[in-house]
Parts: sequence; C-alpha cells; structure tokens
Amino acid sequence: MSESTPITPDPNPSEALESVAINPSEQATTTSDRSAKTRQMLGMKGASAGETSIWKIRLQLMKPITWIPLIWGVVCGAASSGNYTWTLENVLKVAACMLLAGPLMTGYTQILNDYYDREIDAINEPYRPIPSGAIPLPQVIIQIWVLLIAGIGLAFVLDVWVGHEFPTITAIAIIGSFIAYIYSAPPLKLKQNGWLGSYALGASYITLPWSTGHALFGELNSTIVILTMFYSLAGLGIAIVNDFKSVEGDRQLGLNSLPVMFGITTASWICVVTIDVFQGLIAAYLVSIHENLYAAILVLLIIPQITLQDMYFLRDPVKNDVKYQASAQPFLVLGMLVTGLALGHAGV
Repeated sequence: MSESTPITPDPNPSEALESVAINPSEQATTTSDRSAKTRQMLGMKGASAGETSIWKIRLQLMKPITWIPLIWGVVCGAASSGNYTWTLENVLKVAACMLLAGPLMTGYTQILNDYYDREIDAINEPYRPIPSGAIPLPQVIIQIWVLLIAGIGLAFVLDVWVGHEFPTITAIAIIGSFIAYIYSAPPLKLKQNGWLGSYALGASYITLPWSTGHALFGELNSTIVILTMFYSLAGLGIAIVNDFKSVEGDRQLGLNSLPVMFGITTASWICVVTIDVFQGLIAAYLVSIHENLYAAILVLLIIPQITLQDMYFLRDPVKNDVKYQASAQPFLVLGMLVTGLALGHAGV
C-alpha cells in the first residue's frame, strides 16, 4: 500500500478564509446591478444606463412591464363575451390579440410617449434610451411606425379571421393609436391636463383591450363599452400613481399632473379614492344584475387594496409607488376578471 499524504494544517486559517469569503459590499453591488438591469429591460423606474445591444434598447423603449394590464384586459373581454371555449383556434386568437394589445399597440404608445417626453425624461429618468443617447431619434421614429403599421395590420387580420362585417377590432386599434398620439404629442398633449390625461390613460388600459377581447368572441355592444369606460375611472387612479415619479420634471416643464396641481398628499388621496370607489360601484352594479357571488368576490378583492394603500402608498407615494403597484394591482386586475366573468354569465 502507498503511504498517505500527510495533511498539514494551515498556519494562517483566518487569512485563508478571507481569501475565499464573499465581500458583503461586493455582493450587494452585484445584486443591485442585476436589479437595475432588470428594471432597465422592463422599462421600470430605478434602471441603469449603459446597455449597448440595439435590440435590448428597442425592447426597453417598449416598456414590457406596461404590457401586462392590456394583455389581461383582452382576457377580461373574452370572459365578458360569454362565448369563449377552450379550443386551439380560440387560444390562437387570444394569443394574437394579446400580441396586438401588448407588444404592438402598447409598445407603440410607450415609444411615442418617450419620444415626446425626452426633455422631461432627461430630468426624471436620464437613464432612458432616448435622453441617454443610446438610440438615435430617427431609429426611434422608424420603430414607432413599424409598431403602428404592424398593430393595425394585425387588427385587420383578426377582423377577417373572426368574420366581422364591420372591422371592429381595426377601428379600436385606430382609435387607440389616435388617443395615444393626442395624449403625448402637441398641440393637445392630454397629459398636460391631470384629469384628461389620467382618464385617457386609464381608458386605454381598460376599455380598449377589454372591448377588443369582447369583440373577438362576441358582439361588442354599448353596455360593455359604457361599463368599461366607467371601470376606467378606477384606472384613472392607477394612472395617477404613475405621475408621482415625474413630479419634479412636470413642475419644471409646466405639466399639470394631479400631484403638481394638488400636491403630493391630496393627489394620493384622490388616487386611492377613485381606485376604491369605482370598483365598489361596479360591485353594486353586479348586485343589480343579480350576480351577487361575483359582487362579493369583487368586494373581497378591494379590501387588500385598501390595506396596501394605507401600508405603502398614502405614507410615501413618491417612494412607494412601485412597491404599491406591485402589491396591490394584482387584486385590481383579478377584480376585472371577476367582473368579466360576471358579465359573461349574465349575458350582458
């Protein structure tokens, strides 16, 4: 048998441990860098600059985090039609409609907004692709047109696929693109007015995708349009949440967002009251059409929103806006689906 190699103790064990130990500050920096890059890719506040891949920059411009409510709105519309069934064709229709509402039309809207907000973003979010100089303006304009044309083209394909005599989905896409333009671009620039701008944004996030999803599987009617426009008043409150991150730049450039018009505290209360009250009124409507179970579920989903408003948003809306949205909005969007299911069950 061969002799075993003797194990010699390290005379400086503490130094050996230090050589392999992870520096806590370095670990925190790495984690922070990853978080900043993730925020950059999703188009969230608190991102970092320095991305060099043109395709990642283009994706960042489209703000993927903002696609989710509109994709969900399509699902709510399909539910409210009362005609959705789980077939391969229907799944493909919904997927195409989600592509329309999210990456194409919302992506178009976000880039258009960034293009006209480049001076404000230079103050509030200088790491964004346009103010940081990561992408030339002519390429931004090309991307806006590509997304707009692709979106309206896909909307027309969906109308043909469904067999609409009148191109309802195409009309919704054109209306939505027009609202996006007058929201961001002069001379109207609706976002300069806190009330009009916030409601236009809220309606774009609720009424437009909901109506599109409904038209995909049923006949869009005035009741659905009016109800979703009413629901959009709760969306107005969500739109106000987005204004708190831009208060400094809005003040400097004379944009009358609600936090600028009324101050941080009053605007935060306007925000939460509109979110809660109009959801409550929708629940009351569900009771009036005898959908009591759905109304009760909707009320139960409002309660945690109120709790999180008190825990985060009302205490510091500027600091906690993202945290509040991440924690409370899932309950709001679940409430939208509950409402859609109730309308579909009632045959509205």
